[in-house]
Amino acid sequence: MENRQPQKIKLKADGALDVPETPIIPFIEGDGIGRDIWPATRLVLDKAIEAAYGGRRRIEWHELLVGEKGFHETGEWLSEEALAAIQDHVVAIKGPMTTPIGTGIRSLNVAIRQKLDLYACVRPVRYIHPVPSPMKSPEKIDMVVFRENTEDLYAGIEWQAGSDEARKVIDFLNTQMGTELSGMTGIGIKPISEKNTKRLVAMAIAYAVEQGRSSVTLMHKGNIMKFTEGAFSRWGYEVARERFAEQTLTEADLYDQHGGRRPEGKVVIKDRIADMLFQQVLLRPDEFDVIATPNLNGDYISDALAAQVGGLGMAPGANIGDTCAVFEATHGTAPKYAGLDKVNPSSLILSGAMMLDHMGWKESADKVRRALQATVKDGIVTYDLARQIQGAKEVKCSAFAKAITEHL
Repeated sequence: MENRQPQKIKLKADGALDVPETPIIPFIEGDGIGRDIWPATRLVLDKAIEAAYGGRRRIEWHELLVGEKGFHETGEWLSEEALAAIQDHVVAIKGPMTTPIGTGIRSLNVAIRQKLDLYACVRPVRYIHPVPSPMKSPEKIDMVVFRENTEDLYAGIEWQAGSDEARKVIDFLNTQMGTELSGMTGIGIKPISEKNTKRLVAMAIAYAVEQGRSSVTLMHKGNIMKFTEGAFSRWGYEVARERFAEQTLTEADLYDQHGGRRPEGKVVIKDRIADMLFQQVLLRPDEFDVIATPNLNGDYISDALAAQVGGLGMAPGANIGDTCAVFEATHGTAPKYAGLDKVNPSSLILSGAMMLDHMGWKESADKVRRALQATVKDGIVTYDLARQIQGAKEVKCSAFAKAITEHL
């Protein structure tokens, strides 16, 4: 076989990826259980690529020292060099990250998203049989959440009650804006902008169009927060009209002009109040397909949907911007299980499959998903699922990954 020289993925002028046969992809092992689930994930991805392409393609992995490993080896939790490497290589994957105490970094995950402008947190939620679920019909759940990643309350603009900064803001609001806030009030600012809303919703609609999805639901609490979450909904409808007029129609038009029957190839744009949507994804999950949402709502709904299909251990995720993307496990670091070769690596494995899709290597991505599902169906699972599936065989994290490769 010809030895193909490893190369970086390049971004074309139209935003598409130019992926070589042997791309160099940075990875961050992650903290805590990252040391267990990353090797398992790497094994599955490498074997799936080999099975799909017969050795013509492979990934040259490049480790970035970020998180606890980075701090211990370089003295930095998140270096500028690591961020530049992700930007330069266009695609990266990471395990779960801890939140360093007393460093001024609120969250490494949030810092990576904001510094690289990875404005869309994309979370597919789909049931894998026979994972235990609290739902009567979990097979009806097949949604993709597009969560705005850079603003809302997660912008971190807040001041502690009693601080000089909080007092200044309170004094301004009380004297200039007519509020009557107590002096001992914590203050947080909730920015939601037209630019960031429209680019997020545009990505969600483009995905729905490309993937043949039926609808995009704008999730918001605009009945109360009219000028932030209400604006999110309004701007979402605007960008659908401005950029996707031929491919979309509103829910109102669906019923007024088409008797409630969706025309072939059209994506329905609709909106739901956040608390109502939480009810409806439980009661009528098959009515929702793609969900676009501000940051805080997206955090809630994506984890709640993951619980409906078996929990965060089975939930993949990605943070995507216009110039680069980072694929990640959606759960925490679970330090008490670190190094025990015990936990479920499915979240990171499925995130790796998303990464392969993003690269255009769909054949290998499909192999990963099918092999993982076949392994679970055979009852070969890690402890979290074994205790819930009657007759299942409990195996270690590494053995679960090996079983997946045998199903490829």
